[in-house]
Amino acid sequence: MKTYFKILIALLLLTTSPLAFSQEKPILVQLEEVAIVDQKVMMPMRDGVRLATDIYRPKGEGKYPVVFSRTPYNFNTWGNGEMNTRTMETALSWVKKGYAYVVQNERGRYFSEGDWDILGVPLTDGYDALDWMVKQTWSNGKVGLLGCSSTAEWQMAVASLDHPALAAMVPQGYGAGVGKVGDFYEQGNWYRGGAGQMLFTAWLAGVQHDPMAPKLPAGISQEDLLRLQRFYDMSPEYPRVDWKQGLSHLPVQDIIKAANGPKGIYEEMITRKPNDPKWFQGGLYHDNMPFDTPSFWFVSWFDVSAGPNIALFNHARQNALSQMAKDNQYLVIAPVLHCSYTRATENTMVGDLSVGDARLNYDEMITSWFDKWLKGQDNETVSELPRVQYYTMGSNEWQTSDVWPPAEAVMTELYLDSEGKANTLNGDGKLSYKKPKKDAPDTFKYDPMNPVTSYGGNVCCTGNAIDGNGGSYDQSEMEKREDILVYTSEVLEEGIEVSGFIESYLYLSSDVKDTDVTIKLIDVYPDGKAYNLDETIQRVRYREGYDKEVWMENGKVYEVKMTPMSTSNFFDKGHRIRIEVSSSNFPRFDRNMNTGGNNYDETEGKVATNSIHHGGKSLSRIVLPIIMK
Repeated sequence: MKTYFKILIALLLLTTSPLAFSQEKPILVQLEEVAIVDQKVMMPMRDGVRLATDIYRPKGEGKYPVVFSRTPYNFNTWGNGEMNTRTMETALSWVKKGYAYVVQNERGRYFSEGDWDILGVPLTDGYDALDWMVKQTWSNGKVGLLGCSSTAEWQMAVASLDHPALAAMVPQGYGAGVGKVGDFYEQGNWYRGGAGQMLFTAWLAGVQHDPMAPKLPAGISQEDLLRLQRFYDMSPEYPRVDWKQGLSHLPVQDIIKAANGPKGIYEEMITRKPNDPKWFQGGLYHDNMPFDTPSFWFVSWFDVSAGPNIALFNHARQNALSQMAKDNQYLVIAPVLHCSYTRATENTMVGDLSVGDARLNYDEMITSWFDKWLKGQDNETVSELPRVQYYTMGSNEWQTSDVWPPAEAVMTELYLDSEGKANTLNGDGKLSYKKPKKDAPDTFKYDPMNPVTSYGGNVCCTGNAIDGNGGSYDQSEMEKREDILVYTSEVLEEGIEVSGFIESYLYLSSDVKDTDVTIKLIDVYPDGKAYNLDETIQRVRYREGYDKEVWMENGKVYEVKMTPMSTSNFFDKGHRIRIEVSSSNFPRFDRNMNTGGNNYDETEGKVATNSIHHGGKSLSRIVLPIIMK
């Protein structure tokens, strides 16, 4: 009893203190003052499956536009008996702006019924959700889509269905929803140049729901769901995994199994080749699909997929069905990691590199965008919106352009050259505007059991697997490896800006049937620090296209056109431009076992002797979009 009174007195003192009166009201109280809160609405799809949906709309009579977020992630507003405020904070913000905010779980996720597949297929779920919302008495008939990463990646394919209620989109960090577009054939970031991107192995290990997981009874009522959500949110507790070790497991197809992770779609997806028909039957958007939605695209320089994301913006601008849609595609490219737009500060750090004050008023721009398309309100923010806003690192400034790449960018060739000893940063490799007079190939051994390790870079979702965990870091220590060829320009006598797509053509010979070629673009500072900007890879068996595999003959020289890199960087006076060439960048990309086999089911590899040629007819080169300052 004494303990009870002590607790009571402590609570009274707390609630009557000046601090208590100065604290903001709980988020739920704020929401309920201005909004009708309708959680765990089970929205029916055409096949009878119901998707769990939370709806927040302004109080009072009226019809409101809808901001719609659909996600595979857990947005339950309760956890461990306490409120989780993130979803409610977002809802409160939109309700105050005069919108209904609707958030929904994909089928098979948490309280939603059905079986989950990546990107929330079938596509008809997105169409049916739009249909349901615009038929509500509180809807004004217009819906805008908003989200980042997996909350954005489904948007494009659903937009291709052309629902009349879909008025506008704001996809952010949406690369895993891009199948094939232009030169990019990534099938939703699963591949880069035909090599596997290992981010999905780690991501699916912590996301996919095991088919044996318990499910709620079919037809459960909203009343029961509201009660259950306060103490039971259907969120599994996944095993903790040291992905630095976990992603090294062989064969690749057993990585999640070896980590005691859930069964799911990974084991089937890992067997698909880049041109497997299943990639064209799911939730990915491909450039042969129609598109006609005004869209405000957000991309990051240090995301997994800046290149294909920008290519999709260009595709939509050039190929939308109507002139109206063509004229209303806008793009922002920020110098941040995946979905980290609002984390930019007056001294924005990407890895160990400071890129200056990279802040931008995202909230104002996005709100104004939806005000125009969902409310019909013309406003100065949108009318003055530059077609492309991009951040140039090095000069650390926001710039604008009417097209991407900027019209003033001149594609300029720099040739790889050496006396045959470009191995390591202490070798004789150089980048030159002059074509080399003779071919003195640079040779290195690629051992898949001792790959070049990833250090920073354009990454996402791999836990602790990659040193630096994304961004730009000094690569000079890495460049001491004998299996990295280093080619560096002379010291720049004046600064140059590189903004756009970077093309690369490398001439390779090898003693194995198949191997990989990697390349990395580097800004070398006067003190010798070498900061990575972008990177790519090509699996050589796919050098002639992704619909066939073509093997190499021992010693024969092949041209390998790399998937384009992308950046905007000012190489200042006194800096140097550098590229690294090798055959591995692990675990950013999976290791080629050099056998010509499936790769995903192999445990033993071959050591490859690989040579890069750069003379005569074998002019290995990069082509930079240079803007002179």
